[in-house]
Amino acid sequence: MADALIVASKVRAHLKTQGVKMSGELPDALNKKVMALLNDAAARCKGNKRSTVKPQDV
Repeated sequence: MADALIVASKVRAHLKTQGVKMSGELPDALNKKVMALLNDAAARCKGNKRSTVKPQDV
């Protein structure tokens, strides 16, 4: 997983508290979603003429 933004062990631990298991492909899928979310937030931030991403950008 290149440029990982999520910690697979933390995801696995959280899912375990929910009574489910994690597939090996889940971390990559989550990483892609997080990257897309951050890219969209950065674009919104720039669109509002700011250089700081804020919660409302998400």
